[in-house]
Amino acid sequence: MLDKPSLIIRIAVGKIIGFLFGLAGFIFLPYFYPESDWFLRWGILFWYTTLGAIIGVFGVVTYHPVLRLPLPWWFRAPLIGAWMNFVLTLFTFKTMQAALISAFGDKGLLHSPFWFIAEGAIVGLVIGYFATRLGGEGKATIKD
Repeated sequence: MLDKPSLIIRIAVGKIIGFLFGLAGFIFLPYFYPESDWFLRWGILFWYTTLGAIIGVFGVVTYHPVLRLPLPWWFRAPLIGAWMNFVLTLFTFKTMQAALISAFGDKGLLHSPFWFIAEGAIVGLVIGYFATRLGGEGKATIKD
């Protein structure tokens, strides 16, 4: 089953790994940020599941046509994860800031919500590794 590259397998693996990261956030968020509501918890769960699917889909793109540069999985996946968490941080800046201040204090190094960008890059790297390892990458994933 895993011997032939497949876009469906890439997306499924990405969604499963993303779901696991989102589930960890769903479960542990109340311990770090007791004021978190159910909308934030469900949002984190669905966000990382969607992030996994996006990284899985982008496994087809292995070359940037405008810049004429290769896009290996170890560059592409963290870039997508960081970008998506950057967008998440822009939309939920005050909530993410309150969560980090609740967890680390307001005088610590980790009180800025923009640390979620680095976290997204790490999560993207993990998702990209497993999606590429189990589902392949490039044009071979979309051939019959």
